[in-house]
Amino acid sequence: MSDLFLELKEKVQTAYPTIVYPEGLDERILQATSRLSKEKILKPILIGNVEDVQAKIKELGLEFADVEIYDPATYPDFERLVAVFVEQRKGKATEEEARKILLDENYFGTMLVYLGKAHGLVSGAAHTTAETVRPALQIIKTKPGIKKTSGAFIMVRGEERYLFSDCAINIAPDSQDLAENAVVSAETARIFGIEPRVAMLSFSTKGSAKSPETEKVIEATRLAKEMAPDVLIDGEFQFDAAFVPEVAKKKAPDSPLKGNATVFIFPSLEAGNIGYKMVQRLGGFEAIGPILQGLNKPVNDLSRGCNAEDVYKLSLITAAQAL
Repeated sequence: MSDLFLELKEKVQTAYPTIVYPEGLDERILQATSRLSKEKILKPILIGNVEDVQAKIKELGLEFADVEIYDPATYPDFERLVAVFVEQRKGKATEEEARKILLDENYFGTMLVYLGKAHGLVSGAAHTTAETVRPALQIIKTKPGIKKTSGAFIMVRGEERYLFSDCAINIAPDSQDLAENAVVSAETARIFGIEPRVAMLSFSTKGSAKSPETEKVIEATRLAKEMAPDVLIDGEFQFDAAFVPEVAKKKAPDSPLKGNATVFIFPSLEAGNIGYKMVQRLGGFEAIGPILQGLNKPVNDLSRGCNAEDVYKLSLITAAQAL
């Protein structure tokens, strides 16, 4: 396990948060949560039919030091969840509709997070990203001043750590979206021990090319600086001018970043997704994520091709976000 996860483990263990897992019958979820429980890192809440989940745990030969299992159909405080959900949806769901919706394990688990019964949620081993994220957007919602969530990756190689965003969520962000992304990415970076020095990326450096695309990034940089004046944010940059001090001296000699950026904001989803995968495959970096940013409480999405180790690591990330 990388130093990053050892650091997160130590940090999370002290707080001992509670994380909810809507996919309580998934073997990978159970293997990871059993390990997290026995290591006394966090307390898992598993969602599913209680007898079925207990039988699956026994079948797999797993043990838990501390765990709760909730079935939406028999949850004693279900009617309170219904009432709060109706209130949150502001006329978009009747009580009858809410009762049906909250039998869905992702909606039910998200309500537990919203009501403070859990500190965060990890799902996606058997659900799509939309099925995981939609309840969070409807119930937990984004932080004040943030209109959209975004997906970041922590890129790790040895002692090197960088944050790339958005690589997972917004296809064609506008200037406001990019500015919000920059601000929340700086917050995420600090959680993972990265001092945020934020570069707004483009195919232009400080006006070397002019187009609607570069103007979008220039405006995003201005907005981001207004939103977070205490964070070092600059742009627009080509990647080399943001990352290589020698290039920065030539292309952006007056920039406070000086080629030492640690957080990279991509101008579009295709750029971000291609960029992180190239660094991962060609540069030998471990890509940790996507980490969902901008929500009031942490909800994170697994790949359906994940393994138990992926669940374990994303659980640590989610717990760290909750601290």
